[in-house]
Amino acid sequence: MLVFRWAMLLLLLASAVCFAFYAGTGQPRFKRFGLVTLKWTLAAGFLFFAVLILERIV
Repeated sequence: MLVFRWAMLLLLLASAVCFAFYAGTGQPRFKRFGLVTLKWTLAAGFLFFAVLILERIV
């Protein structure tokens, strides 16, 4: 559980840094990488919480 929390925090931080680089430089590759990182981080988070909910139900 602790490892997952740290991984989520670091991935969200990486996404924020990419967006900051995009704001500073204007290069679209940073925005694209930030969005991809954010998308997969949120997908992993939703999947993790779905497993926790299903574990409670069963």
